[in-house]
Amino acid sequence: MIETVDLLIHARWIVPVEPAGVVLEDHTVAVRGGNIVALLPRARAAAAFRAEKVVELPEHLLMPGLVNLHVHAAMSLMRGIADDMPLMRWLQEAIWPTEARHVSAAFVRDGTLLAAAEMLRGGITTCNEMYFHPEAAAEAFSTLGMRAVVGVVMLEFPTPFASDADDYLRKGLAARDRWQTDPLIDFAIAPHAPYTVSDASFGRALAIADELGLPIHIHVHETTGEIADSLAAHGMRPLSRLARLGLLGENLIGVHAVHLDDGDIELLARHGCSVAHCPTSNMKLASGIAPLPRLLEAGIRVGLGTDGAASNNRLDLLQEMRHAALLAKVASHDATAVPAHTALHMATLGGAQALGLGARIGSIEPGKAADLCAVNLGSLHCRPRFDPVSHLVYVAGREDVSHVWVNGETRVDKGVPLLHIRDSELLRLASVWQTKLGN
Repeated sequence: MIETVDLLIHARWIVPVEPAGVVLEDHTVAVRGGNIVALLPRARAAAAFRAEKVVELPEHLLMPGLVNLHVHAAMSLMRGIADDMPLMRWLQEAIWPTEARHVSAAFVRDGTLLAAAEMLRGGITTCNEMYFHPEAAAEAFSTLGMRAVVGVVMLEFPTPFASDADDYLRKGLAARDRWQTDPLIDFAIAPHAPYTVSDASFGRALAIADELGLPIHIHVHETTGEIADSLAAHGMRPLSRLARLGLLGENLIGVHAVHLDDGDIELLARHGCSVAHCPTSNMKLASGIAPLPRLLEAGIRVGLGTDGAASNNRLDLLQEMRHAALLAKVASHDATAVPAHTALHMATLGGAQALGLGARIGSIEPGKAADLCAVNLGSLHCRPRFDPVSHLVYVAGREDVSHVWVNGETRVDKGVPLLHIRDSELLRLASVWQTKLGN
């Protein structure tokens, strides 16, 4: 009996990510009601399914949608505003003063629209967001049909958004309550960093995360200065302090995690924590090179993040895959470190699992959401093709992304975005904010 589905995608290569290392040739993905219902050889699909829409990808690699495990989306409005500075100078002299003058719900909504449009065009279907005005961010992601985990950010000091840690929590949790029914929007508790959050506030963050079953998303061990300051103030390294406070666990996502000793890695592994590796931002801010091979050898879940466009300056996870693999090789003096399939796993299922969404997204399996990305490997710069996954990581760029689906809905078709906002309107928003921030 022939089944009717919404969509059949025939692809030259399909990389499901799970099982690991598998590349399927001339296979088909069948989608119905936003979910994957089958992954099977093309000939069998033709006999089993009839579809309202059929997409042919004759020179393409089809993979799960990319998962950006750490981003400050609205900071796309500050792209290039403060380059070539170390982290703390960058924050204290440029970013925080600019935010104090300009951040508002409108700033966050418009900046997030720009970022989401950029990410979707590059095959990113899910992101883990950390910034102010989470309701405005959720509105922007929902408008463009992008899956997002929105952070309830926490700081001790006042900003135009909130007055203290309790105020940040109250406003962020109110936003979560209002967006609970949106199928693409989830939330996390996002204390900014150990150097900006007190022990008491960490205690409240942990209690809320445990009560609501939410991830905890936090910058940690990004610079040597952060560690020295923690030793001076608390007599221990930041991760040891978080362990003492009970924050380390399977729901914790430690962002950057650049400067780790053996004890730090053991703590992360023992507690089942995840790491959001942001290689390009770490390079640009001269923070250092995270010990990625050692993290993976310890069995720690690792996903990839872009960080914000103010410190990258691209929201490009294909670039992050390439940088992660190459930096791991040169730093470890081991050319076998982080092969292409491992880099792809980090950019997809690794990030999904860190967010607690591994049963829903991150691999191409029946029952999962149809969050998918196709990359055209037919261009001259992708020839000859001996290994499509190698080309995906080491050759292709986001300009090669041809199709993107979120929950089975088309977001990019043959390289053309199908979003609920025109490029002309996005360009207008960017121009307006450039004028405001430039004055």
